[in-house]
Amino acid sequence: MTASDHTGPVTLEQPAVETARETVADGIDRDALVTVFGRCTVEYDGRAASRLEAGDRHVMCKPDGTTLVHTDEGQQPVNWQPPGCSHEVYCEDDALFLESHRSTPEERLLVGFERVAQVSLFPISDSSDLTLVGTEEDLRQRILEDPGLLEPGFRPLATERDTPAGAIDIYGEDSVGRAVVVELKRRRVGPDAVSQLRRYVDALERDLHADASIRGILVAPSVTDRARGLLGEHDLEFVSLEPVGEG
Repeated sequence: MTASDHTGPVTLEQPAVETARETVADGIDRDALVTVFGRCTVEYDGRAASRLEAGDRHVMCKPDGTTLVHTDEGQQPVNWQPPGCSHEVYCEDDALFLESHRSTPEERLLVGFERVAQVSLFPISDSSDLTLVGTEEDLRQRILEDPGLLEPGFRPLATERDTPAGAIDIYGEDSVGRAVVVELKRRRVGPDAVSQLRRYVDALERDLHADASIRGILVAPSVTDRARGLLGEHDLEFVSLEPVGEG
């Protein structure tokens, strides 16, 4: 049974070179995700030129033309080609060659396998868009929808209020009418976030009349000990709040 007889994922271990070629070619024709693992060399010719001598590597070819070459280290590929490239596979001198070509600019990535340990095909369909959760915008919306999460009596007046030091995430008033500068952070923060909040408070004090009472509140899930100490030194405050509430 050949790879073309399957409609689902296909994995071949220690395939003959010609069998590996047929399987990879079938995967490319079917717009499948193709992976090849084995001992190979990698040559790149384009904006520069490079060569990786023989080593065990994992190569992935995506239906959109992307090619990624991974080793046993790091999260980034050691070489790659972007979407829009064409894939070609062929055999020569008992070796399997996988070539990725890009025309603009002219670039070529050639992977030559002296030994193929595994070939896999994965018919793939994924039309979902990435949805980010736990962002600073989520945190902002939590406070705007329920200002009491910051403190009772807090009233938001503006978001992204401009100052010479930058835009304030949330500007508002507390229950007795004092101006409040709110700086939002989606994760645990250190002294830099405190310094940023202090700059906003100082800038707003210069904008308003000299005797204006302005509070600065840093909102984040947590702060470091050093950040907590700086908050106290500068008469700034901290409220612990996660970007996404518990379900």
